[in-house]
Amino acid sequence: MNADKINTGTPRFSTLIGVYLRLSAVALLLGAALPARAILPIQHWQTASGARVYFVENHDLPMLDLSVEFPAGAGYDRPEKSGTASMTNRLLRLGADGMSEDEIARRIADVGAQLGGRFDADRAGLQLRTLSSRAERSEALAVFARLLRAPEFPGSVLEREKARLIGALKEADTKPDTIAALTFYRLVYRDHPYALRSSGEVATVETLARADLTGFYRRHYPARNAVVALVGDVTRAEAEAIAEEVTRGLPQDEGAGAPLPPVAELASGATRAVAHPASQSHILIGAPGISRDDPDYFPLFVGNHVLGGGGFVSRMVDEVRQKRGLAYSAYSYFSPLKRPGPFVIGMQTQRDQAAQALEVARKTLRDFVESGPTEAELTAAKQNIIGGFPLRIDNNRKIHDYLALIGFYRLPLSYLDDFVRNVERVTAAGIREAFQRRIRPDRMVTVVVGGDAEKK
Repeated sequence: MNADKINTGTPRFSTLIGVYLRLSAVALLLGAALPARAILPIQHWQTASGARVYFVENHDLPMLDLSVEFPAGAGYDRPEKSGTASMTNRLLRLGADGMSEDEIARRIADVGAQLGGRFDADRAGLQLRTLSSRAERSEALAVFARLLRAPEFPGSVLEREKARLIGALKEADTKPDTIAALTFYRLVYRDHPYALRSSGEVATVETLARADLTGFYRRHYPARNAVVALVGDVTRAEAEAIAEEVTRGLPQDEGAGAPLPPVAELASGATRAVAHPASQSHILIGAPGISRDDPDYFPLFVGNHVLGGGGFVSRMVDEVRQKRGLAYSAYSYFSPLKRPGPFVIGMQTQRDQAAQALEVARKTLRDFVESGPTEAELTAAKQNIIGGFPLRIDNNRKIHDYLALIGFYRLPLSYLDDFVRNVERVTAAGIREAFQRRIRPDRMVTVVVGGDAEKK
């Protein structure tokens, strides 16, 4: 008997993905158009409380992946209380609705579920992976919903977590990679909240009180701002009931204040060398890059694969490592956020080679912005990206992560269906023009940690 046909009469979800990917490969080779069939049939609606829901039904495995996320990341911190957003998200799982952290952990473990969180500059929330069988799923969802709607932020737990975090921060502050990253973000983003350390500073964490966390929760975790993503072995009707259950009882919208402010372009370049006894110099070069919905996303994504995102086949590695042996690795990336996230070039090199490595990296960037990729480089990058596309959606967890991303940033529901086509449409001229619009090599921040003196 064909296992793909059991009890359904239609191919299984994984089979549909496999067919699409084989067709993608053929279309790429032949220059043909792909059939208009969605590989990820995303369903979308709103709950009664206004939460936005994104759902992919998949009965291949008896599992459900679920997340509820909010615009409540580190970018919503205030300088004098940085670390509030992170600590609020952390303590959601450590005491709620009369349940201690031990009881929460036991009840989740008893049904074989996994509980986690997501936190970055833009978003924060909780994630759950559970068996889809009714008894286990119901228990896991009941605990999950209570964590979201009735966190207690116990004072004793807060003090313990503050002490733990302060110790970690003090240790991290001695390491060259931490120093480089903190200095880089402060120079790139200056007064913007993206410049703040996501975990907070020792001085700000020390001042955090329970009232700070409860206030942040009420302002930034209302149901109207929630984004629910579900992938797995439930029906549409069951998904609707789950979304209502996990968003019911969330705070009413108290007015979270102004959205994230715009990110200003750098008016000029800046270089900061920070003394450190490390044997290697840590180098970061960059500037504000692009937002998640930037129309230049795909030209920049493909172009960066050639520049520094393609590993050993990228220009940065070839120029810095292969030809000159100045560093084991060199890389570049765009990190798009709600507001323009950073464009970063990074490497580590011996201290006495730092100046040369920096000169080579800067020249490589200037040449790429001026001329773009060759046709051979572009073809190789497309083949590599498209060939690796199946690994981006080869299990429920990865699909769920994309679903949450699509929902939070309001990307087209066809984002993954269109991914291969959007990559294939990129031209060498389009990459050159996009880089010239977005990247100004003469207005970049450079940080070198491991030098002998500090320069401003």
